[in-house]
Amino acid sequence: MRLIVCLLALSALSGCDREKPLAPQEANVDASIDPSLPGKGVDRSHAGDAAPTVPFNSPDGTPFDLGKFKGTPVLVNLWASWCAPCVKELPTLEKLEERHVVDGNLAVISVSQDMGPKESVDAFLASKKIGRFAAFHDQEMKLTGALGIEVMPTTMLYDAQGREVWRFVGDLDWSGTEAAQLLSEVAPKG
Repeated sequence: MRLIVCLLALSALSGCDREKPLAPQEANVDASIDPSLPGKGVDRSHAGDAAPTVPFNSPDGTPFDLGKFKGTPVLVNLWASWCAPCVKELPTLEKLEERHVVDGNLAVISVSQDMGPKESVDAFLASKKIGRFAAFHDQEMKLTGALGIEVMPTTMLYDAQGREVWRFVGDLDWSGTEAAQLLSEVAPKG
């Protein structure tokens, strides 16, 4: 049964690199970011939802959940090594994470949804020279299931109270002005 659920999840996520345009999602998706890709952009249909507390692994392999960020806004990116757009945006997320480590106003993590062992994800990140912010690992794809994610990458912004502000479907340059505008929607901690 578990194998069937995993295969269905992989099938749903295979849209990451499909050649035909994605089907438009709910009316709350702003496709103005890239009108050539319907469904890509900001989705506010989950605004106010609490962050799921399903467990996944921290970079050191210990159990972790999004509740650990209570009191600090957090940007959570779901990615996989087999997803070209995911890999393309990781360096821009790393720049964003490095900038916010200094000011502490936003936590930035990327959680691998690869079903392979953590060691293979770590080796992949090392080959791309990507830091530990992306070494969170959800081998059973619990976050993908809890959040109803259909396209990778998908990135969620949670406020300091752990409520979703928006999610961005597809890849984005997280070091650019569009990302800065989106991130300004959450009040810094303090």
